Amino acid sequence: MAEFKYVARTPDGQETTGVVNAGSQNDVVQELRRRNLTIMNIQQARPAFGRRMRPGPHPGRPGRAPKPRLKKDDLVVFTRQLSTMISSGIPLLECLEILEEQTADKGFRYVLNNVVEMVRGGSDLSEALGHHPRVFTRIFVNMVRAGEASGQLDIILVRLAEYQESTAALKREIRAAMTYPAISLALITLITIFLMVYIVPQFKQIFDSLGTPDDPIELPFLTNILLSTSVFMRNNFLFLLVGAIGAVVGLIMWRKSTGGRRQFDRMVLKVPIFGPLFRKVAISRFSRTFATLIRSGVPILGSLEIVASTSGNSLIKEAVLRARDNVRQGDTLALPLAASGVFPPMVTKMIAIGEKSGALENLLEKISEFYDQQVSAAVKGLTSMIEPILIGFMGVMVGGIVLAIFMPIFDIQSKLTAGV
Repeated sequence: MAEFKYVARTPDGQETTGVVNAGSQNDVVQELRRRNLTIMNIQQARPAFGRRMRPGPHPGRPGRAPKPRLKKDDLVVFTRQLSTMISSGIPLLECLEILEEQTADKGFRYVLNNVVEMVRGGSDLSEALGHHPRVFTRIFVNMVRAGEASGQLDIILVRLAEYQESTAALKREIRAAMTYPAISLALITLITIFLMVYIVPQFKQIFDSLGTPDDPIELPFLTNILLSTSVFMRNNFLFLLVGAIGAVVGLIMWRKSTGGRRQFDRMVLKVPIFGPLFRKVAISRFSRTFATLIRSGVPILGSLEIVASTSGNSLIKEAVLRARDNVRQGDTLALPLAASGVFPPMVTKMIAIGEKSGALENLLEKISEFYDQQVSAAVKGLTSMIEPILIGFMGVMVGGIVLAIFMPIFDIQSKLTAGV
């Protein structure tokens, strides 16, 4: 028999420590689970001689750390594995050590090593994760904190993994919808610049050689416009390039300002074709995040602050913060959301019903599911609609240039034919 010291949480979230005499650590796990305790840490009172503490960074000390190169899927796998091991009765500290050892990314291993040392030193898991905001978001940390307080950390981690998977799937869907038009527009722009800067000037030399300085060839109006534009672009290409880069940098800086961000977000929601899609995505993200936090036990005021900071749109952020202030004063959540004009009446009415019935998280999940379906349908419709638009636009641009170039050639040919 040996003595094992343990740190655990009671069903009401209180931390408790003690000593258990048992033949093995597995026996301790079984005993603590029989007492309905959530295991945080188990250590043998007198560890075997020669066992060394693994070197690691000092808790909370920044130091020179390799940058984690995590994909979203990697964090989901980490969350699910941690949940599975905790629910199996493995102590939290041992779970973290196992995950640290099997992590391939050096940056993430450094982070987990820091987390392990902080938990070993007596810190809560949420506190340790909070020291690494670039890896673990506010949503992640607050949900873990709620799981620790409720004694249901494994269940909360499953919900967190499901939330991450849903969010990642939505982002992939939007990225797929935006990639095709972005690449197509970039190709159209590059082809047009190539034609105007390198191809069209060669035809200008040909047209100039067909006439004399005293009697130049008469060109159609469209051809003259094209040649003049081509000459301007060729002679001022560097100036135009610097101007375009400056305009992009200026737009980015303006968008980062408070007033600029607000105006930009307002314009984004009003852009034809894409605006309604962005609005649906924002509402889906709002409702999913809010529902996940509330269901996990995060207080509603804290949930609203997190939702506001992760909304991705300043108009929605302002509306959510006003709703938070209303709730803090004892008023309803739905009224300021309805007054913002960002949320459709269906959403605000369902939220109002959820407040009255006490089933707010259930209705928020239904809103999220509905708008996820709306986003999927909108993405499919957008993809099928934008393809012919881009093809038509490319046809007009390239076809217009080709037509303007060949119009004088056709005129010359017709005159020669008439002369014969």
